Amino acid sequence: MAVPELAPLKESKVDVVIVGAGPAGYMAALWFARMGIKAKFIDKRSTKIFTGQADGLQPRVLEVFETFGFVDRAIKEVAVGYEACFYEPDDEGKIRLVDKQPEGVPGISRFNGSVIHQGRIETWISDAIEEFSKGELQVERPLLPEAMEVDTSVGDSTTEYPVKMVLKKLPDNDAGPDQFGHKVENGLYRQFDGDQKYEVPKEGEDLEVVHAKYVLGCDGAHSWVRKQLGIEHKGETTDFVWGVLDIVPITDFPNIRKRCSIHSKNDGSIMVIPRENGLVRLYIQLREVDHEGDKLSEVTGKKRVDRSKLTAEQILATAQKIFYPFSLEVAETHWFTAYQIGQRVATDFQKDNRVFIAGDACHTHSPKAGQGMNVSMMDTFNLAWKIGYVVKGLADPSILHTYELERHAVADDLIAYDLQLSRLFSSKPGEISTEEFRSVIEKGGAFTTGCTVNYDASVLIDKPADRPRTEPYYSALASNLAIGMRLPDTRIVMQSDGRPWWFNQRLPSTGEFRLLVFIGDYINNPSLKKQMADIGEFLARPESNVAQLRRDAVLQPMLVHASPQAEVTWDDFPAVFRPRDERGVMDYWSVLADTPTLHEKTGDAYEKYGISREVGAAIVLRPDGYVAKVAEPTLEGIEDIWRFLGGFLTAVKATT
Repeated sequence: MAVPELAPLKESKVDVVIVGAGPAGYMAALWFARMGIKAKFIDKRSTKIFTGQADGLQPRVLEVFETFGFVDRAIKEVAVGYEACFYEPDDEGKIRLVDKQPEGVPGISRFNGSVIHQGRIETWISDAIEEFSKGELQVERPLLPEAMEVDTSVGDSTTEYPVKMVLKKLPDNDAGPDQFGHKVENGLYRQFDGDQKYEVPKEGEDLEVVHAKYVLGCDGAHSWVRKQLGIEHKGETTDFVWGVLDIVPITDFPNIRKRCSIHSKNDGSIMVIPRENGLVRLYIQLREVDHEGDKLSEVTGKKRVDRSKLTAEQILATAQKIFYPFSLEVAETHWFTAYQIGQRVATDFQKDNRVFIAGDACHTHSPKAGQGMNVSMMDTFNLAWKIGYVVKGLADPSILHTYELERHAVADDLIAYDLQLSRLFSSKPGEISTEEFRSVIEKGGAFTTGCTVNYDASVLIDKPADRPRTEPYYSALASNLAIGMRLPDTRIVMQSDGRPWWFNQRLPSTGEFRLLVFIGDYINNPSLKKQMADIGEFLARPESNVAQLRRDAVLQPMLVHASPQAEVTWDDFPAVFRPRDERGVMDYWSVLADTPTLHEKTGDAYEKYGISREVGAAIVLRPDGYVAKVAEPTLEGIEDIWRFLGGFLTAVKATT
């Protein structure tokens, strides 16, 4: 929509506008706050955070929360999943337990899949944003985007503000979601057709014009930003409607505090999700729903569901039939909604590398795999640091092309898995094999943890371009460390004080690339000691620009040795790995050891990563924790890494 010529009440310039304060928007804002990027964060809703909505946290997202410093809040509050139960009907139509499986994949992460109200998650992130930005970055509500235009004549310029947006301030009483006459809070306003009608801004309204370098549309399945870009949201919507209840149950069902998948004989299926504070979420297949006559949905093309006639009582009645012979009553109903099963993915995730979309604006699917909020946050966890680098002049704008390359592939995989899972959940016993159903759940377990995402070759990932994502690529130097995948966690020891750590705890999301030099056992291999000295000398050269890269929070060199602690001295290590700041205070935290300690089991990181203690490896880790490159821990290997970094980092490009 073109921006009309109006007299706004105020006008401003920012680096980035984030449209939509949902999970994707909050994660983007978190990165921008951490990196000192000037962002405007807007949402059309009032300040109230409603109950319900998304609630699943997968292991990879919890790992990310740890790198931002607030996973401890999650651990204290969430309901954690350990076991999954499967029920099917017997000959008399009574449901019975037929199998138990571990929830997720044991050992893939230190964290298990967990569940908690989305509002709490947004509170944790909001508090971190306030801390990192010193209170300068907050959600501005209720602001509605009404027009946007992009000046494409500026090309890749990082100094111009080519995106112009008109925002309208809404009265608070117009910014609350429609509850369709129900007394119980519900999410029906989000389903079926959306809830916001946009109009051309008019003279005299409370308007603001914002000029931005970039825009992120994190504004949900009915994304205004996506529509302004003319991006199609391709896919299909079925006639299957599912209800959702958040309740405090009264029941004799024995596994109500475990995740359960229940298929009944004739009344549909249920998924049981235990939540925090005694709550349980039920996903219930609804075989019969009321429609608004023959009216068709503008979004799905199917008959439009009458949201006013979908009630918590109707959904509960269906659940009670499915639970037979067990009883189910409700002490409290906190929230309910219903949704129509469908899978859609945007054809493009960006336009002109100026305006991007993320989260539900890119991909929509059923909530059964617990992926919506997680994949949404990981979209902007992937994108926002790249925008930060470009805005600050630290990297070439070409890195922005990798967002769509990397995240569209994840969305495609998610849609394919959800399509299969939804078909199985909505089928009757006899129409599908229950063994097939459990097999799909088991095989999809690794994918749903978020820990197996594998990014293709690009300017940011150095591996063969013809390697399929289904086949992780390993260097012989680190045979268990897949290039393009996240660095698995392991125990490591701080050289300076002997304290054991999980490696992820020493790799916070600061926006820095890490150069991890696994130098091996240099005490018993003199050639490795010389290599360590050569690497230190190269990194200390003025032309290597390491001092500036450190000051700009672009690169942190770290060293991990595997020599016997009794024979190691602090002065063995090159000064570049233990530098002093302008006050003369030394960095004691960048030299680590893979050795046994007196208190905890450590000393197997090299083996976990497939790195030889006699050879070593040099690893480039991206700011989002994904392995970008593996090289030899030699002068030649580090020079190769410098050529790789020089392909996109401006401060390195000047030296190569």
